[in-house]
Amino acid sequence: MSKLILTLLLFFCFTIQMWSQPPTQEQLEERKAKIQLEIQEKEQLLKSVRSKEKSVLTEMALQKEKIGLKEKLIKTTEKQTKLLNNDIYINQVKINQLNTDLDQLRKDYAAMIVKSYKSRSEQSRAMFLLSSENFLQAYKRAQYMKQYASYRKMQGYEIEGKTKQLIGFTNKIVIQKTEKEKLIVENEKEKEELEKEKKVQEKIAMQIQKDKGKITAEIKKKQQETRKIDAQIQKLIRQAIAESNRKTAAAKAKANPKTTTAKSTKALENSTNIVLTSEGQLVANNFKANKGKLPWPVEKGAVSLPYGDQPHPIYKSLMIHNSGVEITTESGASARAVFGGEVTKIFRLSPLYIAVFIQHGDYFTVYQNLSSVNVSVGDKVSTKQVLGKIRTNGDTGKTVLKFLILQNSTYNNPATWLYNM
Repeated sequence: MSKLILTLLLFFCFTIQMWSQPPTQEQLEERKAKIQLEIQEKEQLLKSVRSKEKSVLTEMALQKEKIGLKEKLIKTTEKQTKLLNNDIYINQVKINQLNTDLDQLRKDYAAMIVKSYKSRSEQSRAMFLLSSENFLQAYKRAQYMKQYASYRKMQGYEIEGKTKQLIGFTNKIVIQKTEKEKLIVENEKEKEELEKEKKVQEKIAMQIQKDKGKITAEIKKKQQETRKIDAQIQKLIRQAIAESNRKTAAAKAKANPKTTTAKSTKALENSTNIVLTSEGQLVANNFKANKGKLPWPVEKGAVSLPYGDQPHPIYKSLMIHNSGVEITTESGASARAVFGGEVTKIFRLSPLYIAVFIQHGDYFTVYQNLSSVNVSVGDKVSTKQVLGKIRTNGDTGKTVLKFLILQNSTYNNPATWLYNM
């Protein structure tokens, strides 16, 4: 009895463990398929980069991403194997319990058959009834004989049912063990591939060290381009502030021509911050109230470069600056407004991409790296409204949106504004 209780306790513990694991085999298989597809995409990009003899830094970044995906694939397969181990253990516990139940049922059934055999003659059954002291006892004995026969039949069915269950669980374990062996072989193969990828990465790293001067110059050049674009954005923001203040000054002069002086109008127009009207103040307050709750400017994506000063991913001694966040998304993805506001600027920052500026009181959100836009200057946009398509880089194959938030001309960290970033 103590062994039975221990077995049931073990079964119960492992059942709870199974319930606490959210992913099923099907979900893990789907995750694996998705990761394998991403690995194939990275392989295609690597081939493209190598064939075009592009930047070794780009190749290094792609190789690093591919290794990361390989590691994810290995971890997913390991989870599948662990899940199968748990299933196999639970099914084995069930088999052990069924074997114990069947042994007991067979013993009981055998004893019943022996007893029935000893009292098998019709004469002994008749005598058992006729020897009753009264009619009530005879009736009860007849009922007992009938129930005894039914119980015997029921035990036969129970033995047959448990035997079928035992065969079912045994077959299931055979299939699960085969699947487990397949996963182990698959994982070993992936680990071998991972080691090869790491060697390729080491080779690229050595090449990077060899061409360090050239690559450092390349990084600095890109940073200069970024700073140049930031300067353009600052200029455009200042223009938007001046334009907003000119409109406010004109509206005040029209509403109060007697009390408005040329000096006060000039001071308002020259202000470096937006002078808010009551309506503009309301918009700004609403925007500020949603800090940390704004939706992402893309439907799906991941931050590939955060805000602020940070070490270069390869050359840690080289600091790089980012005035916003860079979000890598899917090819063909669209940028969307994070809050309601007015489109104040649509500017082609380079021959390849466009930026859209949206004003929210004295706040601005900027959406860079668009290949096309769906809005016009002066349009009122709502939260999550599509602004345009995000450009896919022909060299890297990546689709990256650069997103900025400013209050007047002061940059803010978008991570503190967007939900769950």
